[in-house]
This record gives sequence, C-alpha cells and structure tokens, in this order.
Amino acid sequence: MATPSPTSVRLPSDELREHLMVQVAKLYYDLEKTQSEIATEVGLTRWQVSRLIREARELGIVRIEIVPRSQRRPDLETALQKRFGLVEAIVVPGGYADDDGMSLDGVAQAAGQYLAGINPPVSLIGVSWGRTMAAVAHWLPPAWNDGVHVVLVNGATNVRSTSQQTNVVAERFARAGNGVATLLPVPAIVGKESTREALEQDPVIAAVLDLAEQAPVVCFSIGALSHHSVLVESGYLDTADIDALGRIGAIGDILGHFIDADGAIAAPELDSRTLGLRPESLRGKERAVCVSAGRAKHAVLRAVLKAGYANVLVIDAASAEYLIGSEHGR
Repeated sequence: MATPSPTSVRLPSDELREHLMVQVAKLYYDLEKTQSEIATEVGLTRWQVSRLIREARELGIVRIEIVPRSQRRPDLETALQKRFGLVEAIVVPGGYADDDGMSLDGVAQAAGQYLAGINPPVSLIGVSWGRTMAAVAHWLPPAWNDGVHVVLVNGATNVRSTSQQTNVVAERFARAGNGVATLLPVPAIVGKESTREALEQDPVIAAVLDLAEQAPVVCFSIGALSHHSVLVESGYLDTADIDALGRIGAIGDILGHFIDADGAIAAPELDSRTLGLRPESLRGKERAVCVSAGRAKHAVLRAVLKAGYANVLVIDAASAEYLIGSEHGR
C-alpha cells in the first residue's frame, strides 16, 4: 500500500490531537528541529506543524516564560504594548508607597540602557530637559552612541538659577556619547506671542527647530502639575499660574506644553508663548521615548498615551499597573 502524501493527512481530534501536539512540541522546543524536519518525520505539512505548535501554546501544553537577567516586568510590558500599540515598553520594579526616588533611578538607568541598545545606532537624537532627563543622562553607559549628535528640542534658558542643573541635559548626553550637542538657546516660555514668533523666525533658532523635527528618535520626560515643577523653579511660572492651570483642566506638561486629560493643549494663550518642538510632532517619530517615574505623573502619562505622543515607554511598575487598570475602568 502506498504511503499517504502528507498533504492528504488530516489532523486527529481530541485526545489523539493532544498527543500529537506534545510530540511536535518536543521535537520543536526540546530537540530543536525545524518545522520542515518535523513535518517530514510525523507525516504532516509544515502548515499543520505550525498550527499544532501555536495551539499547544494557546492551550497551555507549552508555556514560554521570559526571565530577564535585569529587573524587569515583562508581563506588564507585554500588556502595555498590546493595549497601546507601543513599539517597546520597559517596566522596572518600583513606584509604590514612598519609593519615588529609588523608582526614578531604576527607570533612568533602564532608559539609558535602552537608548544605548538601539541598533543600528541613531546618529541624531532629540532630548528634552528636566530632573528625569538629567537622571537618564547620569545613567547613560560610557560611549553609549559614539559620535552621536544630540539636539535640545525645547527651550531651556532659565530665568533664575536652580540647585540642580536640569537644563544641561543635551550636553551631558553628547559628552557621554563622545558626540556634539546642538542647543536651543531660548527660554521655554516668553512673555508675548510675538516674541515667540520672532525668535522662531530667526535663522539660528529656526535651524535648531528644524533639526529637532528631523530627529528620528526623541527621548523626553513629562511634568506633573505641581508647585515644585522645574518650570516653576526655573522662573517661568509661579504658584498662581499652576493654580490657574489646574482650574482650567491642565494635568501636566509635555515638552513644556500643558495638556488636559485627553492630551489636548489646555491653555492656548500660554502655549502661544511656549518655544520648542510641539507634542504632535512626536507622533511622526520612529521612536518617541517617554521616560516617567512616580505617582504624581500618572494622569499626564495616561494623557500622553491617549493622544499618541509616545510609542516607547520606560516607566515603573506602579505606573504600568495604573495605566492598565485605568483602561479597564479601575
């Protein structure tokens, strides 16, 4: 009797099918045979073998566990990527109770490692400034991107000095990567819309803004609506301004632009005086990397994702659980 062609073999059902799944799974995962080799050995087509392997995973006959050597939460990362359609999500432990400081260090270190691991390396990268971004710069591995060109994407010339140099992030990024930095030598917020327009039309400033638009990767942090924000400490706003922003629905800022819970601009008049890359420009980036740590930023983090301003997240576990829970109505 002639041996039946593999294409004519029908897959068995129920118990026999499960035994076949186990046999195929052992050949594939334990004995490391290709699907074509397995198909020949068991008398099935390659498509049938692929289907059995997929069903074995779906039914729990095969369980794949990702155990990273570094401290990561791949379960939360996968959930975030699926829910928000992210290119990548990196979640580190922390963000609970009163560990915001430790959480920031862990998130900043993870962000530095992520940027250093982009392959192939990106020759031009945009960065914002602030406490979180200063922490990322601190944790960048030496020579993380040799010869990188870093461009500052929003104004950072302070009105008054601060105890922490949170406005020199681009220089630190460039120095750690043996590269060069192009700065945006203007304030984050000016007093008149006409002043902003005049500055943006200046050839030197326009060239920097154009470079920021060209950068395929932008790494940025977000700011909570707080009397202790870097925009207040740097002299751009005062506590009365923050209170007024809260009354009209602002929940925080991205690149110095204050947004509401939907990610829309919350204060058009203030926004008309704000210099730098606009949030909507982030939607066109290959990687818009949002780095955030701490409970105070949960609401603005959710708004950033809702508006599609980020496609890569580096956050703490508490923030990840908040985002997933809030999407399920909790």
